[in-house]
Amino acid sequence: MLIVKSPWNNNQIGSIKTNDLMQIEKILNEVSKVSKLKGMDFPPNKRIEVLKSFSQKINDNIDSLAALATSEGGKPISDSIIEIKRGIEGVESCIEVLKSDVGSVIPMNINEASSKRIAFTQKEPIGVVLVISAFNHPFNLIIHQVIPALATGCTVIVKPAEDTPLSCKKIVEMLYESGLPENRCHFVMPKNMELATKLVSDERVDFFSFIGSSKVGWFLRSKLAPGTRCSLEHGGMAPTFITENSDLENCAKSLARGGFYHAGQVCVSVQRIYLSKKVSKSFISKFINEVEKIKLGDPMNKDTVVGPLIRNSEVLRVNEWVKESIENGSKLILGGKVLSDSTYDKTIIMNPKREDKLSQNEIFGPVVTINEYDNFDEAIEHANSVKVSFQASIFTNKINEILKFYEKINASSVFHNDHTAFRVDWMPFAGLKHSGHGIGGIKYSMHDMQIEKMLVLRK
Repeated sequence: MLIVKSPWNNNQIGSIKTNDLMQIEKILNEVSKVSKLKGMDFPPNKRIEVLKSFSQKINDNIDSLAALATSEGGKPISDSIIEIKRGIEGVESCIEVLKSDVGSVIPMNINEASSKRIAFTQKEPIGVVLVISAFNHPFNLIIHQVIPALATGCTVIVKPAEDTPLSCKKIVEMLYESGLPENRCHFVMPKNMELATKLVSDERVDFFSFIGSSKVGWFLRSKLAPGTRCSLEHGGMAPTFITENSDLENCAKSLARGGFYHAGQVCVSVQRIYLSKKVSKSFISKFINEVEKIKLGDPMNKDTVVGPLIRNSEVLRVNEWVKESIENGSKLILGGKVLSDSTYDKTIIMNPKREDKLSQNEIFGPVVTINEYDNFDEAIEHANSVKVSFQASIFTNKINEILKFYEKINASSVFHNDHTAFRVDWMPFAGLKHSGHGIGGIKYSMHDMQIEKMLVLRK
């Protein structure tokens, strides 16, 4: 039995039964058998019917679902409400893609070899999809991974993060209540890492969808059976540039939100600010003022923006990284202290050394670094020197700076006059280098979870 506790006060909020080898084997046999029907037993019109019912069920229970997500994950309740509403949009996006996603006609009769032929493709489900998810968005990440798979006609096994399994369990239950055949989606919680790895490496898994740490993700990818496709979404160290041609008031407000939302536990959270020395003093004053306004505390309080870190051990780790950087010569501008077993102060570090852990790794905590620069091109080279690459942004009112940054920065997405944590569910969302493999986003996930099968008719 897995006991689920609140990251805010360590109170028990629920429990989950764990699965042994025999139970996992039974589930694998069932989903593999059903997947061989290639979705014919659960046609698109039935999928749409279930997803519409599920979407309405989410809409009818927004407050309770948000409270559950906050209680187990620690994200402030106001942001959890936004997360649940985004989940509805994700389901609706799956429906729209399912209605419009088609194959294509392949040109024939254009040379002697292709004469007297007609060719076209159609989509069919890839098979069994195994989902392993992260803690930081316990409702919406499951929506992003599970619902595209079900929409395409795949069968699904889903394992949520051990810290936040309750929202996932509730989603699966709601899908059953909405008419989803129970043999198409199974919640699992293996008893140990050995069983989880065995599940990932099973040859009956056709597609592996992973969101979590790069260390675990790349390790599990190495265990996949030959032929198993995958998508991996890991973390980043999102760089944001502020040039002398920026609206500093807008910068300060946007980056305070982008850097400290959900205590920085977001894979594209603003971690590194690159700041032109010409506007350094003015920006820092405005930024500190905005960050100080942010309320830190009980995540169930509607005014809270920064809640607890997911585990007490994470508070200690973040503090170690901050202290190391200060000892190496960086300047502490704000915060830099443990507030309780579960919370760390909103922290701003100035000019950390390149070798500091928080300059080389995703900190996943309420810490933002500011790196001053004289030379724009050299600053971009500095930002590109890490092993991760995800989203980036630039604040400037000069088009030439935007285009140069877009061309030179290592990133899959670049945002102008906005923080790096921006996302809507119909856009591509992809980590590069150590940050991931494949492309997330509803329609992109649905594409990956299908094959395009061709038929060539000869007259």
